Amino acid sequence: MTALPRRRTVWNAKAGSLLLLFAPAVVLLVLFNYIPIGGIVIAFKNFSPYRGILKSPWVGLKHFAYILTDAKFWSVVKNTAFISFLDVIFGFPMPIFFALLANEIAGTAFKRTIQTISYLPHFLSWVVVFLVFYQFLSPMGGMLNNLLGALFGMDPIPFLIDKRFFLPVIVFVDIWKSVGWGAILYFATIAGIDSTMYDAAYIDGAGRWRMAWHITLPSLASIIVLMFILRISNVFQVGFDRIFMFATPMTYDISDVISVYVYRAGLVEAQYSLTTAIGLFQSVLGFTMLFAANRLSGKLVGLGLW
Repeated sequence: MTALPRRRTVWNAKAGSLLLLFAPAVVLLVLFNYIPIGGIVIAFKNFSPYRGILKSPWVGLKHFAYILTDAKFWSVVKNTAFISFLDVIFGFPMPIFFALLANEIAGTAFKRTIQTISYLPHFLSWVVVFLVFYQFLSPMGGMLNNLLGALFGMDPIPFLIDKRFFLPVIVFVDIWKSVGWGAILYFATIAGIDSTMYDAAYIDGAGRWRMAWHITLPSLASIIVLMFILRISNVFQVGFDRIFMFATPMTYDISDVISVYVYRAGLVEAQYSLTTAIGLFQSVLGFTMLFAANRLSGKLVGLGLW
């Protein structure tokens, strides 16, 4: 009879400490994700910083009507979707392939070294990444142009201002920067696979690649589907930093994406209400893609977020 209150007290103390640890995350989530939602009302007003949100006049759906009939905006949407499509086609499988290949490396120390090195580009700012690739691709003394000239006698190629090479360059740069970091979840999943399955397959005569195809890859199916659904939900969101750093006036017609368009219209031209409407429209598109991808995944492979 005396043990029950003590257990209840211990449980309450443990639960209270866990809630205390969880509290900062909740506070940050509310402050930076939920409270700003109230600013969506700007999309339905002609917002002026001098009048404030409450005193700015209502304009209803005026800004939405404008963006839906603006040829420039739809050109930006097309560029965003196309660049994101390239990122999905070429960039999404790369962390999976990298994790599978790294898992086949013999020697734990060497494997961990490769993994650690692959994470490093993720922590570089896009300014540093741009400077590195600018020096590598520069038509004046760039390493790649020097190599092409020495081996094939080719004239220098302005990779960063030539439309033919701009999209391959920014897709490659994004893969280089994110492949190691994106593989972390796959490494963690592979580490949790029951080793007895590999032992049984080895006894049955399966080689390393056959075990990777029939054991490792199927074990990654659920996390691959999850990451793919989340990636599809961001198909209309291309990172601002990458495009802003690598784009030039000669490539604006193929490099302008929604995030850059919002920066120019919102911060440079001070069209706050218009860009808020664009952001809301972008969020609706993202949710629609998320819902559609989850529904399709549930029907095809029986896996989804809900």
